[in-house]
Amino acid sequence: MELEHVLYDVAGSVAVVTLNRPEQRNALGPQMLRDLFTAMGTAKQDSGVRTVLLTGAGDKAFCAGADLAGFAADATEVERHVERGLFVELFLAMQRLGKPVIGCINGHALAGGFGLALSCDLLVAADTATFGTPEIRVGVWPMMIMSIVTRNLGRKRALQLFMTGERIDAQTAMQWGFVNRVVPANEVRDSAVQWAQEISRWSPLVMRLGRDAFYDIDGLDFEAALRHLQAELTVVSLSEDFREGVQAFLEKREPNFKGR
Repeated sequence: MELEHVLYDVAGSVAVVTLNRPEQRNALGPQMLRDLFTAMGTAKQDSGVRTVLLTGAGDKAFCAGADLAGFAADATEVERHVERGLFVELFLAMQRLGKPVIGCINGHALAGGFGLALSCDLLVAADTATFGTPEIRVGVWPMMIMSIVTRNLGRKRALQLFMTGERIDAQTAMQWGFVNRVVPANEVRDSAVQWAQEISRWSPLVMRLGRDAFYDIDGLDFEAALRHLQAELTVVSLSEDFREGVQAFLEKREPNFKGR
């Protein structure tokens, strides 16, 4: 696998995906979006990978958003529209990954970078990180990430960021409920890796079924959601990992999950 703007490494059961353009604050250009899509697909297909950790190179920014210079200035509007679709494909690929994605937010996560962070299932942030959608200040609206932000923050707080362009710090982000942990900047990567390793202990089959169900019920009415989850629980209960987990609990030992 050849990646130009992304690093991909596997350590045990954790795939570490790193945005690798620190001199551009890891801005998202077309090639980086393609690289991220490829990396996520590789992690999905690797049965040995149980958790993905997403982070940025350097200590200034996780991702500063879209690289406006990277999208061809001489392209037609139709061509630019198609290139913007790379954001859609990446965000969908992350949701459909079937494996937990932990965001290790090592610095600023702004605009499209904020949307990328929120596309992760869990977030560990450095205490120096900031979050925001500054697009309005340059005459743009955060269209490509609006759905993701609203789902994670709620309508009023999302609109606050959209309409003001302000940044919030990591502690405020945790108070708002979209960052799970805030740690000192020099500990953020170790903390995220440790959490990824811990989550990797559990049944990959049940993790995939449960994570998929979590996203599947988004937008369903209450009864439809309950019916869907009833069916999914039946599927889980038919798995070998379910039986192993119950047996291990009764025998007071660690379960040996095999993903089936």
